[in-house]
This record gives sequence, C-alpha cells and structure tokens, in this order.
Amino acid sequence: MDLDPAALDTLACVVREGTFDRAAARLRVTPSAVSQRIRALEQSLGRVVVTRSKPVVPTPAGEVLLRLAGHWEVLVGDALAELVPEASGTAYPRVSVVVNADSLATWLLPALARAQEELGVVLDLVREDEEYASERVRAGTALAAVTADPTPVPGCRITALGSMRYVAACTPAFHERWFADGPRAGALDTAPIVRFDDKDRMQHRVARRWARREIDPPAHVVGSSHGFAEAVRLGMGWGMIPLEWAEPWLADGEIVELGPRSDVDVPLHWLSARLSSRTLEVLTRCVTETAATALHQRRGARRG
Repeated sequence: MDLDPAALDTLACVVREGTFDRAAARLRVTPSAVSQRIRALEQSLGRVVVTRSKPVVPTPAGEVLLRLAGHWEVLVGDALAELVPEASGTAYPRVSVVVNADSLATWLLPALARAQEELGVVLDLVREDEEYASERVRAGTALAAVTADPTPVPGCRITALGSMRYVAACTPAFHERWFADGPRAGALDTAPIVRFDDKDRMQHRVARRWARREIDPPAHVVGSSHGFAEAVRLGMGWGMIPLEWAEPWLADGEIVELGPRSDVDVPLHWLSARLSSRTLEVLTRCVTETAATALHQRRGARRG
C-alpha cells in the first residue's frame, strides 16, 4: 500500500472545508481532481474515508488518515526548517489547534503568538467548547487542544494547565427583580440566563447548587466571550463570567454575585499529539509557561 501525501493533504482539506467544491477552490484544482484523489486513496486503502454528506464527515478509517496527514505536515515542516534554514519564512506549515473562546479571549493568545513567531507556522484556531475539544484531536482534525477533559487520548500527551475561575453574576437591578429572596429554584427557572451556545451548560451546573435539581430558564445565546460578559453587565440575564473581567465590575458595583458559592473553577489541560516535533514542543512550552503564570495566579486570586 502506498499512501500519497498529496491525497492525504486533499483529504484533510476536504474535511476542513466541508465540501469537495470548497476544497478544490482552496487547493486550486478542479472538483473532479479532488474526487479522483479521494477515490484513489479509498481504492488503495480498501475502505471508504469520508461520507459524501454536507459537510463531509470522515469515517473511522478517514480519522486515522487525518491524524497521519496532520503529523506529516508538521514533521515535514520541522525537517525542512532544519535542513534548509534559509528557506524559513517562505513555507508555512498549517497547525490546527482547538481552543475554547474564553481562553482565547483572556490568556491563551499571547502564548500562541509567541509560538507562531518562533516557528513561522500558520495556526488554524478551531473554536470549540472546552468540554468537547478532545474529540477534535481524537478524530484527527487537530494536533493539539485546550480541553477540560482529563481523559487520556491514544497517541497524545496531556498536561494540566491550571484552572479558569468564573463567577455567577448579574446586575443589582436584575438581582432585585429576580433574586430578592436569593437564588431559589423557582426564581432560577424563570430568570433569564446568558449562554454562549447550545453546548454551554455552566450556568445550569452552578444553578444545581442552589436549586438541587435541573433548571430550564429562558436563555439569550451570545456567541462571543466579550459579548457574553457585556450582556450580563447590561442586565440581559445572569451568567458565568471569567473572574478577570468580573472583578472590576464587582468592585464598582456594576454587577453582584448571584448568591453564596457563586465561583466555579474549570480545570484546563493541554492535549497534543505524541510526536517528536519541534513545532509541538514549542507550542507546548509557550502554552504551559503562560498558563503557569496566568491560570495559577487567577486560580488563587480569590476564594468565594
């Protein structure tokens, strides 16, 4: 069996772009050429590698090849940087990293910028909820991730980074209207919340502390970290805000804590492919060094 690197690259592009047509435009070839490469890969392997749906979804065999494609690109980039250093800056290997929105908006981006400057790679930052980020690495569509899931993934290393601390908060007027008697179950069922997206269950988890059961309140969906926090500050609903942003608003009286035990710590981990790769080594070093300062200080900054 001979796996063509160009076919692997095409497979990765098809899955990343979602359709054969968009992959063809990205690769600057015809859709027919993309289809032929995927068909040749499947014939060589003797297995189907993608479902022809919209978006295209890799099969289990395709996921194995996606991991290989990602590893191949990074290892080739590392080898060329070592063998032809004068060519550095003319070729930019693509490295996919899964990140959660709040980490990207608070502490993570400076770490990634340091790594990018040192490596000269193109970072493809894929936003995903921290509870689901590991699945992207497991499926082969990313080489590394910031994840809240400590479960080991075959072929990967996982390193504890520290915790992000959130606080359940709302405006004083919102609190007076809905929670004058405290965060009771009935009020938690009716008071609007702010959610990042349909996967965001953090508000529901902290509400169980007070309601001692599941709640089902009306929810505003605001798919932006800064927009989410601003929606809470403007009184649209209550929500879990990163402590870094909440502290000055709490100090100024713009927002108040919903009730006792309003803090939640979300432990984060760095998950990366187990490769002997300078690219992954630099990424891991930059992320863990930044987290050691940002997350650990933030975790110990306040006790509820």
